[in-house]
Formats: sequence, structure tokens, C-alpha cells
Amino acid sequence: MQHPLPSDAGRHRGSLFQSHITAKTAHTSSQVSDHEQKQKDSPRSLTMSGHVGFESLPDQLVNRSIQQGFCFNILCVGETGIGKSTLIDTLFNTNFEGHESSHFYPHVRLKAQTYELQESNVRLKLTIVNTVGFGDQINKEESYQPIVDYIDAQFEAYLQEELKIKRSLFNYHDSRVHVCLYFISPTGHSLKTLDLLTMKSLDSKVNIIPVIAKADAISKTELQKFKIKLMSELVSNGVQIYHFPTDDETIAKINASMNGHLPFAVVGSMDEVKVGNKMVKARQYPWGIVQVENENHCDFVKLREMLICTNMEDLRDQTHTRHYELYRRHKLEEMGFMDVGPENQPLSLQETYEAKRHEFYGERQRKEEEMKQLFVQRVKEKEAILKEAERELQAKFEHLKRVHQEEKLRLEEKRRLLEEEIMAFSKKKATSEIYQNQTFMTPGSNLRKDKDRKNSNFM
Repeated sequence: MQHPLPSDAGRHRGSLFQSHITAKTAHTSSQVSDHEQKQKDSPRSLTMSGHVGFESLPDQLVNRSIQQGFCFNILCVGETGIGKSTLIDTLFNTNFEGHESSHFYPHVRLKAQTYELQESNVRLKLTIVNTVGFGDQINKEESYQPIVDYIDAQFEAYLQEELKIKRSLFNYHDSRVHVCLYFISPTGHSLKTLDLLTMKSLDSKVNIIPVIAKADAISKTELQKFKIKLMSELVSNGVQIYHFPTDDETIAKINASMNGHLPFAVVGSMDEVKVGNKMVKARQYPWGIVQVENENHCDFVKLREMLICTNMEDLRDQTHTRHYELYRRHKLEEMGFMDVGPENQPLSLQETYEAKRHEFYGERQRKEEEMKQLFVQRVKEKEAILKEAERELQAKFEHLKRVHQEEKLRLEEKRRLLEEEIMAFSKKKATSEIYQNQTFMTPGSNLRKDKDRKNSNFM
């Protein structure tokens, strides 16, 4: 006799034990996976037992950068004759090729020139963009628009190169403007409306450093008051100028100090004048000498130190990470590319591209259908116009045909009458000729008779 119940109970106990073991094993594996995930999230710090050599990475980067060279692009914005070219020559201690500009240009245009400079073993590709005719027109409403268009054109050229399938950014000549030196006239009063409008339209596209040109034209007291007034006007009008960064401890102190000297009051000159026992760059006047590199006379040394020696790389970085990224984001958003979908889910570029492709394809089909319908409608309208013109021409032809028939009948009638008149005239002519002949013959016979009679009497 079989007893199935105990065996079933044993199988039941076995299944319970097995499930307990499985659950325990799963719990243990989950702990192990969590431990592995923690190890992945927080890598271990190991102490090296010997020299490896990756401390030379900065040297490798420096060597590669020196071999590749650097580029720096400066935009000079200011009125004609304010000293833009002279200041650039003085900044780089080089006589660049420059031509005097006229004050009679109908529109503002930008002139870009690129130069290869070398100092020690460092090569710099410098591009100087000068505004020709800025502020010379009577109507100054659109004087800044060519400048905005030029900056956007350089951003667009870089974006197009970046969007290529086969990019060549390594040897691409980056023409994006890294800094804008905005030259302010030393009036001593306030900013002009053109200056405010121009800087306001440029502050989101380029790093602006305002400078007071020809600072030797006003006294030190007036210059200090002028600086304070300029900065208060820029702040009150919401103009964002470039401030030297203070997040780097090595240059934070000097940059913070130089931020308090903005805008820089500069004097430029390539003429050398003997002062004491040495030759210095200066401007000589009847009342004295203004030394360009003397910080008691002007802020030229401060500008050169901040612009070239200390913050040139930060200006290049700010141009790429801030201004170009803002332009790139706006352009991609205009093209319909988004980082997240309607439900805040991340979208890949391929998904966005496919979605826009289908959208553009549908839009193209819709426009194509509209064009077809418009074409058919235009053809029908043209056919109706042609038919109406054909009817008008047919009616005109019938009218002319009737007129022609009537004229023909009239001419036939006139011809018939004329022929009858000709016949009547011919008859009259014949009758008249017969009558004349008879008349002529009768007088001749009478004369002959008279002659015969006379002759007979004579005999």
C-alpha cells in the first residue's frame, strides 16, 4: 500500500528549502552588485611604487601648443581718427600696414588683416579687424549692424566647419573675434548714444573692453570722474563688459585690482623720445612729454598686461564657451534640435534629425501639393483668360468679316454704276464723233461748188 502524502510533503519541503536558498543567493548577488557599483563610482586611490611619468602631460601639452601656434583676433571699434591703429601698433610693438581712412564713406565696413608674429619660439596668428567709417554718417541708426553681422558670420563659419562630416578643426583658421576694444572719445562728459547702442548689441557676442582713447587730452581729475561716470552709465544701461576673471588664485589679486581701473585710459605712440638716459615711447608736446609706458601718465601698461600677458587664453576660452555656445544653441534651436523631448526625456541627435526629417518631408509634400493646386488653378485661370480672348477675337473677326462683305458689295455696286456710266459715255462719244464728221463734210462740198462756179465765170 503506497503513502503518497509524506513524499509530497518532502517535495514541498524541498521546494521551500530551494526557494530559500535561491532568495538568499539573489540577496547575496544583489549585495555584490551594489558593492561593485560603489567601486565603479568611487575608484580607489593607489600609491605608486615607482616613477610612471604622466607628470609630463603639461609639458606635452605646452610643446604641442607651441608647435601648433596660437591665434588671437582683435576687433577695434571707434570713430575715424581716434587712434585705433596707433594703439594696436604700440601694443604689439610692430608697425602694421595701415592706411588713413576717409570720413566720407556712405556705410560702415570692416577691414580684417591677418599677421604672423613670433616672440621667442611662440608663433601668434594675429587678426586685426578695424571698423572703417564708424560714426561718420549723418544717420547713425545702423552703424553697428555691420559689426554684428561680421561677428555672426565668423560664428556661422566655425559652426559650419563643426557640423561637417569630415572636420578639420585642428588646422582651421579660427576667425571668431576674441576681444573688442571699444574706443571712447575723451569728451569728459558721458557716453554717446551710438556707443551705448553699439556696446549693448555686442555684449552678448564678444568680450568688450572699453578704453578711453587719447587720454592725454583731459586732466587726471577729469579723467577719474569720467571713468566713474562711464562705468555707472554702462551699469545703468545693462551693458555687460568683460571683467578679468578672479577664480584663479595665481592671478585673482591682480585681476581684481585691474577691474577697478576699467575703462583703461590709454595713449598710443610709436615715436621714441629721449628721457634721461634712455629712449622711451612717448608723445612730445610743447608743454611736456607723455610717456606711453609710464603708469603715472596712462593705463597703457595695464591694458597690455591684462590683454596679452595675463588673460589672452581666458578671452579665447570665453569666446568659445560663452559667446559661441550661445550662438550655436540659438542656431540649433532655430533648426529644431532639442536636448529633451516633450516629456523631458533625453533625445539623441539622430532622433531629432529623423523627427525633423519627417517633419520637413511632410511640410515639403504639403507645399508641393499646394503648389500643384496653385498651378492647376493658375492654368485654369489662364485658360479662361485665353478662351475669353479667343471669343473676343472671333467676335471681332466676324464683325470685320461683315464689314468687309458690306464694303465689297458697295464697291461692286459702284463698279457696276461706273461701267454703266462708261458705256453711256462711250455711246455719247461715238454719236458725237458721227455728228462732227457729218458737219465737217457738208461745209467742204459747198466750197468746192463755189470754186467751180468762179472758174467757169473766168473762162
